[in-house]
This record gives sequence, structure tokens and C-alpha cells, in this order.
Amino acid sequence: MPMPTRNELAALLLAPLMGLVVPMGLVVPMSAPMPAQAQEPFFARKTITISIGYTAGGSYDLYGRLVARHIGKHIPGQPIVVAQNMPGTGSLKAAAYIYEVAPKDGTALGVVVESAALEQALGNPAAQYDAARFTYVGRVATSNNIFMQWHSAKVQSIEDSKKFESSLAGTGPGSIAETVPRLINALAGTKFRLVSGYPASNEAMLAMERGEVEGASSSWAAVSVGKKEWLRDKKIRIILQTAPERTRDLPDAPALPEIGTSTEDRQVYQLYASGSAIGRTVIAPPNLPPERVRILRGAFNAMVKDPDFIADIQKLNVELEPLSGERVQELIVRTLNVPQAVRERAKLAFGR
Repeated sequence: MPMPTRNELAALLLAPLMGLVVPMGLVVPMSAPMPAQAQEPFFARKTITISIGYTAGGSYDLYGRLVARHIGKHIPGQPIVVAQNMPGTGSLKAAAYIYEVAPKDGTALGVVVESAALEQALGNPAAQYDAARFTYVGRVATSNNIFMQWHSAKVQSIEDSKKFESSLAGTGPGSIAETVPRLINALAGTKFRLVSGYPASNEAMLAMERGEVEGASSSWAAVSVGKKEWLRDKKIRIILQTAPERTRDLPDAPALPEIGTSTEDRQVYQLYASGSAIGRTVIAPPNLPPERVRILRGAFNAMVKDPDFIADIQKLNVELEPLSGERVQELIVRTLNVPQAVRERAKLAFGR
């Protein structure tokens, strides 16, 4: 259809004012309506922050930063993902922050101690959260925390620790570095003396190396990657592992449940060892929109199968034992359902 001339266009505009009828041939064709712009993914141009409950140098930091490096590309909108360290109270400070303060829109994630649910169940006053209400995104790997003594220390075994006092670096009242020694002091008669105030295992191990303390605790993953020379030169003696049973890598170090001398005590130790299955898990605040939960869990599940992520894991020579967020949630609920007799026995050990 030919476009109207200037005079015809003027007539068109004036016609309604003059009560005239516009000829059909002069109707200006209207362009077709534009389709609505596709909605941008929520996470586009967003930044996701992963709060890590310990300082740099340990396995919590290692795994948290690995996730930060790789998960973003599997989230629609490909947000920026950054990791920040938030040490304090054995990572329970970070847990409380994620629970109470962090944005509940999917842009806040965290990595905290695997015994966070257990500390709540046993009445630790520092556990300011309800672990069942966290959103569990997924587990990267199980964990095995070890207790070690410097080669020159008098104590070189759990049996030695029942005869002689040994100083251990503590990393906060909610940390395994402090709860396990307090527990076995009460139940097994060991004589560990905790020296609190170290923010994380990296600082605790440095204190042991400097001679400030005789022993420390860390994850086997952090020691096997970051302290290979200690293992090679026999600078440390690993006297206990917190896994439910001895692992292939540490056949000579007793597992925590082994040191129990009664059924009741073994049940308490087994409860603490069960945190190994929760391991290095990524969490998010409660009450996230269901669609964001689905996106984050889907991205996590894709990440742990990503060849680039697996290559980084293999380069560091650390474990990869992923578990879905739904399955981790089941483990947490099971942990919180501590049998009353076991709960009371553990509380008694801590004077709670």
C-alpha cells in the first residue's frame, strides 16, 4: 500500500475534529506489536557470596573456593560468585549469619562445620539456628578430621594422652578441634589441655610447628595436600581420626568409635563420627523461593560432573564424594533425632 502524501496525512489528522469520514484507502497501516522481551534470569548481573566459616588454608576454604570458581557457569544468568572468610566460634558465627542475616534470595551461600546440627542437638549455646531449616545445596565431599601431635611431643598415641597432659590448639567452642578433645577427656580419661583462640586449623598447625602447643586438629584433606613434607619427614604423628571407621589412607590411626569402652560411650562417639558424612556441604538460608532452590541444587549437581571442576579436584588430590542437597537434608534430620539416652550422655560430658 502506498504511503499517504503530506496533504493526505494532514487530512487524516484533522478528519476526526471536523466530523469527516476517513477513506479506507487512506488508513495508515500500523506495525505489528513487538513480542514481549524475554524475562532476564534472576541471577543475571547478580553476585553470589559464599561465606566460609574459617580462615584460609583449611579444607573448608579449599572446597568453598572451588565451588565459587565453578558453580556460576551452571546457574542461568551466570552470576559472579565470590568466596569470603567469616571465622568465629568454630564457624558457628557464619552459620548464624547465614541463618538470620544473609539475603534469602539465593545470593548467599555458606560452608560451615559438619557438626553444626549436632551442636544444636546437644545444646551448644553458640548454635543460634535451627539446622533443619537451612537449605542444603549439596555436599562436595565427606570429611575426616584428624588429631596430630608434633614429633617431639611426649604424647604419641591416645593411650599416652591418658597418662600425660598434652596441649592442643583450639579453634572455637563449636569446632571439632575443641568438642572432640572435651568429649574424650570426659569419657575416656585423656588429658588434653585446650589452648583456645586460634581462628582455624591453619593457624593451629602453625602454632604446633612453632612449639606454642604440642598438638592440633585439621582435616585429612588439608594435611594431605598442604603438609606433605610433614608426612614425608614424619614431623607429626596422627593419633585419632573422626571417621566412623579407619580409612584406607590412615590404617594406623584409631577411628573415634574405637576408643569407647562401653556401649553408651561408643554410641556417643559414633554420633560425633557421623558428621563425616555431612562433610563439606554448601548451605543457604532458610525460606528460599522454591524455584531458586531448584536452580541452585541443579547447578551444584551439574558442577560436580563438570570436567573442569573434576580436573581441579584431581590437581589438588582431594576427595570428591558428592551428595545431593535432598540427601544431605535427610542426614541432618537424622542427626537432630539423637536418641535421648545418647543426648544426655553427651551433654553430661560437656557439663550442659
